[in-house]
Amino acid sequence: MRLTKPTLMPHQALVSEPRDLCGDALARLNDVEVARTPGLTAFPLGSLLTLPQNFGNIFLGETFSSYISVHNDSSQLCKEITLKADLQTGSQRLSLSSVSPQPIPELQPDHSIDDVIHHEVKELGTHILVCAVSYMLTSGERMQFRKFFKFQVLKPLDVKTKFYNAESDEVYLEAQIQNITPGPIYMEHVSLDPSQQYTASELNNKDGKDILPVFGPMACLAPNDTRQYLYCLTPKPELYQDARLLKGVTNIGKLDIVWKTTMGERGRLQTSQLQRV
Repeated sequence: MRLTKPTLMPHQALVSEPRDLCGDALARLNDVEVARTPGLTAFPLGSLLTLPQNFGNIFLGETFSSYISVHNDSSQLCKEITLKADLQTGSQRLSLSSVSPQPIPELQPDHSIDDVIHHEVKELGTHILVCAVSYMLTSGERMQFRKFFKFQVLKPLDVKTKFYNAESDEVYLEAQIQNITPGPIYMEHVSLDPSQQYTASELNNKDGKDILPVFGPMACLAPNDTRQYLYCLTPKPELYQDARLLKGVTNIGKLDIVWKTTMGERGRLQTSQLQRV
């Protein structure tokens, strides 16, 4: 079972006029509705939390967490049980199990072996969680089985960059970040990690003060909304003293982006090395 944060329970209020034939009855039904937010009669979200009914979406940069339980449904005693959980991606196979690689001596009937795994997703596309269990019966016969759980990792952000060259050898970088998830996200941190040839200054705050972002006090980015972040990169003075160092000035640096979902789940993306002409 995938471990995810719960969501707010939706509340579909039945709104009516007091003079309607069944207005009083509908008002009483709304008053006793458990999902209703106190003091907000027609608000579409309630004050209760509900557990996910399906796997949900998993996005690049988020942490995939899953609960694995191996239960002995039989009346027999199982011995030397091993549990292995691997995540197969398009390019590699990762071992995620936190259970000791040494076999567990025995598993009594109606008992379980539980494990919780975590993995920061760093690849797009199809992922397959492979759970393999091996055990021995009291007769000495060795048994094993595997189960596969397939899921897709989606792209959360669309990042586009533009470069502007100034006559003073300064380079201005504009990063356009668009939220392509179905829900709003909270932009916690966006920064540029410059390469060794440059020093970078951020131009996203008023008067150079961190407490006055140009986007205002709200860092929430709605679905399909885009924000532009601007940075100024200045070549270091030692570049002009050694011609060999000038060959590396095409490497600008990397963007580091950290966000949170509406329920506080954290995601992080770092772009590849940005190149300029």
